Amino acid sequence: MNLEVLDPTYGGGANAFALAGRLDTLKGKTIGIISNGKRGTRPFFDSLEKYLAAEGATVVLHTKSNYSAPAEAPIVADIKNWDAAFTGIGD
Repeated sequence: MNLEVLDPTYGGGANAFALAGRLDTLKGKTIGIISNGKRGTRPFFDSLEKYLAAEGATVVLHTKSNYSAPAEAPIVADIKNWDAAFTGIGD
């Protein structure tokens, strides 16, 4: 029996990654929130949504139907309409 161990680390170096630019303001921006649906995300994302709305942002909240699977196609398709996004997990 052979056992293959895979190394999940990225070997290309940190220079291949660049930080996204910061938004100069939240006013008039659309901010997406993707929750995995676990109960621990709800209080945090509710508070975050209220804060972002108070700062003048439009907030789009999506909750995945399966917490351990990738986001569904309609959620992924909606991302192109956002200026920034928050994703999270919680228990």
